[in-house]
Amino acid sequence: MTTPRHIGRTSAPDRGLDRLLDRTVLLGYSRLGYAIRRRHWPAGDPRPGALAGRTALVTGGGSGLGEATVLGLARLGARVHVLVRSPERAAPAIARIERLLRAEGRVADLRIERCDVSDPAMIDAFAEDFCARAGGSIGLDVLVHNAGVMPPERTESVEGHELSVATHVLGPIRLTERLLPALRRSECGARVVLVASGGMYTQPLPVDDPEFEHGSYRGAVAYARSKRMQVELAPILDRRWSPDRIATFVMHPGWADTPGLARSLPAFRTLTRPLLRPAEAGADTAVWLAATEPTPPSGTFWHDRRRRPTSYRSATRPGRGETDELWTWAAAAAGLERP
Repeated sequence: MTTPRHIGRTSAPDRGLDRLLDRTVLLGYSRLGYAIRRRHWPAGDPRPGALAGRTALVTGGGSGLGEATVLGLARLGARVHVLVRSPERAAPAIARIERLLRAEGRVADLRIERCDVSDPAMIDAFAEDFCARAGGSIGLDVLVHNAGVMPPERTESVEGHELSVATHVLGPIRLTERLLPALRRSECGARVVLVASGGMYTQPLPVDDPEFEHGSYRGAVAYARSKRMQVELAPILDRRWSPDRIATFVMHPGWADTPGLARSLPAFRTLTRPLLRPAEAGADTAVWLAATEPTPPSGTFWHDRRRRPTSYRSATRPGRGETDELWTWAAAAAGLERP
């Protein structure tokens, strides 16, 4: 599939600078990289009100990147359902967003929903309820899988899966599948965005040990491995969901200053804090993918509104058949009826 001409269009010198920023990592993932790149983006993209009358759902929308994503989608006119484990803890974030939008002269339509995306039973109960609302007439136009965890020790979900892979891979697959009736009702074609991490570039696809049962467990490594899975599975998910007019994207936010980063990687945050992006800059590409027109190519990986390579080193590229093998495992672990 070719990319529409205006999507990520820059001049040749700008493309060279963009690639240089991306390869240096330190500059490209920082607030500086975002500031440089945004100077070349066309004005009015996405257009004001691009999501007016549309419905979005953001997992983990109660803080950090999720909160910024909810704000960005609401600014474009979307009704946003904010899916969180604890509505009580998410309430201050929702109040902040509503105050900001009121100050801008906008009316927010935000709805807090409870669900732990690592728990299949909670996923099924939420999705069944959501799809049945208003007599089964609600369409879902945008689904952003942002919920994330980084446990310091190997932890298992209620179903016995390593928690990072349960939250970042199995949960999003199952939730999307269970929400298909609502996604199919999108009049304009739905979009699914998975929020990954540039840290996935450091890890190969863990096809032989997806649950991190062997070796010395490290939360940051488990996180990066699960994000590698998201990126590599995107083309398969695209083939699975595109017949229902659903476009699938994976993006990474660069280095954003969020409460999750402060909790999980305090030393890294202290070292890099002057370079960290604000959360809204980290969430920008997720919001853009949800709203820009025409729809970008599906099954692809993005950062700062441009498609990115999924690997820079041969050591992290999946071998022949490995992605399909991982998909077979993931589909079964996520409880899909057919792979």
